Amino acid sequence: MGASVHSEQITRLLLEMRNGNQQAGEDVIPLVFDQLRRVARKLLHDERKDHTLQPTALVDDVLIRLIGPKSLEWQSRAHFFSVAATVMRHILIDHARAHRANKRGGELTKVPLDEGLVYEWRQPEALLELDRALDRLAAYDERMSKIVEMRFFAGMTEEEIALVIQKSAKTVKRDWHFARDWLYSEMTRQNSTRNV
Repeated sequence: MGASVHSEQITRLLLEMRNGNQQAGEDVIPLVFDQLRRVARKLLHDERKDHTLQPTALVDDVLIRLIGPKSLEWQSRAHFFSVAATVMRHILIDHARAHRANKRGGELTKVPLDEGLVYEWRQPEALLELDRALDRLAAYDERMSKIVEMRFFAGMTEEEIALVIQKSAKTVKRDWHFARDWLYSEMTRQNSTRNV
C-alpha cells in the first residue's frame, strides 16, 4: 500500500470516528501504531535498560488518550500525529518528573533532537530541561515550538507539519533549523548556569 493511500485511509477513518463510528477507531489503531512505536523506540533508545516506560506501553498510553471515549474531532492524519506529539511529550515529561522525584541524578545519556543536535546530560533532567526550553521557545515563537514537538515527539516530516500549520515545507524547514539551533544554545546556556 502506498504512503498516500495509507495516509488517506487514516484520514478517512479519523473522520468516521468524528462522525461516531466506533469501529473506525479500532481500525485506525494498527495503521498509526507502527509509526508511533518507531518514534517511541527512538525517544527511549538511550534510556537505561531497566527504564519502566517501554515503547509499546508509551504508545498504548498515547492511543488510550487519543482514541478513547472522549476522542477529539480529527481533521486529518497530520492533525492526529500533531496531537499525538503533544500527548507523547506530556507522558514522557510526567514520567521524568516522577522518576526525578524518586531519585536524583542518573547515568549520562544522549538526548538527540536530530543528527544535528545531540546533547549529553543526565536523565530525566535532560528531558525536563528540553521541556522547559520548549516552553521558553513557545513564549518566543509558538509555531517553532510546535514544529519541534511534532518532529521530535511524533517523528513527523516537514511536509506533514506543513499541512498541520498551513505553511510551506520550506518555512517548516527554516523554522526547524532556527528552533533547533535556538534550543541548543538555550539548553547549553542553562546547563552552564546550573554548573556554576
